[in-house]
Amino acid sequence: MYRPFEAKHTRMKRSVFIILALIGVHQSLCAQNFYWVAFTHKGNTSCSFSAPEEFLSVRAIFRRAKQGIPIDSLDIPVNPAYIKQVVELGCSLVHSSRWLNGITVKTTRDDFPLLAQELPFVQEVELTKKASPVKSARLKFSPPGAPLVSAEFDSTVYGASFQQIAQLKVQYLHNQNFDGQGIHLAVLDAGFYQVDKFHAFESLWRNGQIPGTRDFVTSDTDIFEEHYHGMSVLSVLAGKIDGQFRGSAPGASYWLIRTEDDDSEYLIEEDNWIAGAEFADSAGVDIINSSLGYTTFDDPAMNHTYLDMDGNTTRVTRAANIAASRGMLIFVSAGNEGREGNLWKYISAPSDGDDVICVAAVNSAGTRAPFSSHGPASDGDIKPNVSAMGVNTVILTNVGTTGTGNGTSYASPLVAGAAACLWQANPHAHAIQVKQAIEQSANQFAHPDSILGYGIPDMNRADQILKSSLNITRSNQSSWKVYPNPAHHFIILQRRGSATWGNIHLQFYSSEGRMLHQEIHPDAPEIMTYNIRLFPPGIYLLKIISASDTESVKITITR
Repeated sequence: MYRPFEAKHTRMKRSVFIILALIGVHQSLCAQNFYWVAFTHKGNTSCSFSAPEEFLSVRAIFRRAKQGIPIDSLDIPVNPAYIKQVVELGCSLVHSSRWLNGITVKTTRDDFPLLAQELPFVQEVELTKKASPVKSARLKFSPPGAPLVSAEFDSTVYGASFQQIAQLKVQYLHNQNFDGQGIHLAVLDAGFYQVDKFHAFESLWRNGQIPGTRDFVTSDTDIFEEHYHGMSVLSVLAGKIDGQFRGSAPGASYWLIRTEDDDSEYLIEEDNWIAGAEFADSAGVDIINSSLGYTTFDDPAMNHTYLDMDGNTTRVTRAANIAASRGMLIFVSAGNEGREGNLWKYISAPSDGDDVICVAAVNSAGTRAPFSSHGPASDGDIKPNVSAMGVNTVILTNVGTTGTGNGTSYASPLVAGAAACLWQANPHAHAIQVKQAIEQSANQFAHPDSILGYGIPDMNRADQILKSSLNITRSNQSSWKVYPNPAHHFIILQRRGSATWGNIHLQFYSSEGRMLHQEIHPDAPEIMTYNIRLFPPGIYLLKIISASDTESVKITITR
């Protein structure tokens, strides 16, 4: 895992340190190991495909339905009866993974692995963090090795951040008022120091653009007092200081999710990442940005090899691919290990994922940053996918002022934010179409390499590619798109144009013309109703009445 530079603030005085040291001595007597426990199957569970709202938000169901993605067994939560039996062996649940059908637990019992393996539904037990109160000696956040400079400001909207925005031509979308509004992103990182206080994030709070936070490392910390790195990453996405600095998607909404423990490097952090990504999915997030990567660990027995970077092997990479299969865009920084002579110079997990967008770093001239990790994936796939400015990127520093930083950690959110604006401009596109348009727009798409991948994207060109591929001809289309059709348990109405004023009346008629049900909704770009459950299987007529027009759609209901 990599970071651009060390935190400079401190959170404890000497007396507090002594107290904590004494507590540490006590804890060492009852230190806990962490384990991943994988199950063979999900068995009988009370959750059902017919009631996805019990385990997915409306936004998550919307996202799947819009892209024709069925709700399947991967979406069903882990069997609670299995969790209960494992916990009864003498451990505590940390978190679970419905995608990979397993749980992370902590325990003081040395015989826990043997006991757990005896359960008939347990497939695997793996140590993910050793019981040790000693802080890692690893320099986890070592600088990537490019010079840092102070930011100089100009009088434009973007100030010193103009170069990183202009390199991707994101201003083309911003000038059309596409700033990511309506798109939800999750930032998975080590902490978000002072995001609740720094001026650059005031507009996010004022406009309700931070729907929530989660901490999957510990339950007793304040993520706004943890590591600053996630704050700096968020600033590249959403920071806003008029005339000085602007992120690539200042209008989007952001879930702030802590998955990384900056004090150590163990396999458990991959499981934290998986838990964070699954939460983001269930909350209805559209895009995940993660400036985290995993290769080697404090315990060498947990280390990955380059052969593992084949896009499908490590647990965190498999989860990232599943996240993409749920209709999300997954952006991951390539890593800062690319200098010649490094023992590890390649990309890391999960940026190697087949369906993940791995982002390398360049300077303002478009030349590869010397620290940017190399591809390809070990199976030969093109990695990194694309590149963006990661040298002297304008960021918010840990003292709340604008400065510059180096690292692929900052290249990734630049592209993720640009993707949010692009998706807002093309709301009917599927995630895979947005990914392909970004890659196809890049400056070396015709001749990709293992250094910059397809190169530097161009949002103007990507927008043209999407509009051409979607072949949107508004004049020949009805006002509403209704899907899925045939429908099982719900339908979604998506307005093809802008919302107007007033309410939308929905009227359901039988094939004989008898009105069976009606309901009223405020006019909105998307409307969802579960009330088709009221009707037996068959063919029905749905009449959609708005202030501007009336439209009828034939729908088929199945079970």
